[in-house]
Amino acid sequence: MTIEVNNETTYRVDEKEFVELARYVFAAMHLSPMTELSILFVDEEAMTRLHIQWMDEPGPTDVLSFPMDELRPGTEDDETPEGMLGDIVLCPTVAAAQAAGSGHSAVEEMLLLTTHGILHLLGYDHAEEDERREMFDLQRRLLLTFLASRGADGA
Repeated sequence: MTIEVNNETTYRVDEKEFVELARYVFAAMHLSPMTELSILFVDEEAMTRLHIQWMDEPGPTDVLSFPMDELRPGTEDDETPEGMLGDIVLCPTVAAAQAAGSGHSAVEEMLLLTTHGILHLLGYDHAEEDERREMFDLQRRLLLTFLASRGADGA
């Protein structure tokens, strides 16, 4: 399993925490241990350029996902074949602003956005209400169980 985290910002990020989250989500979604993922933290200027280029929308956004091998979740009996899941790009300053308005920490927001990004890479979407409910319920369950397991380990 290769999970690469790069921080191109001045925002302090505990890269290990994001690798641990990705590993947790990979295991929960029954992905091959050989699955690859890239997580990139960028500033608002870089995120604005990507947002315009790929979504044709102005300004920075919180997270963008770029799937590669179109992997889908596996099952307990049949894990997903190995491959490149894709890239997630996060903007910590946008995430921090959202977190302030939501009553939780910037780190928790970025962990939520990472989970959200991984689910998008696995084919989940939230364009329709039933899709939204499924994706957001799964996202919440994955993040809460990850945070609970991390707390149980004394982290």
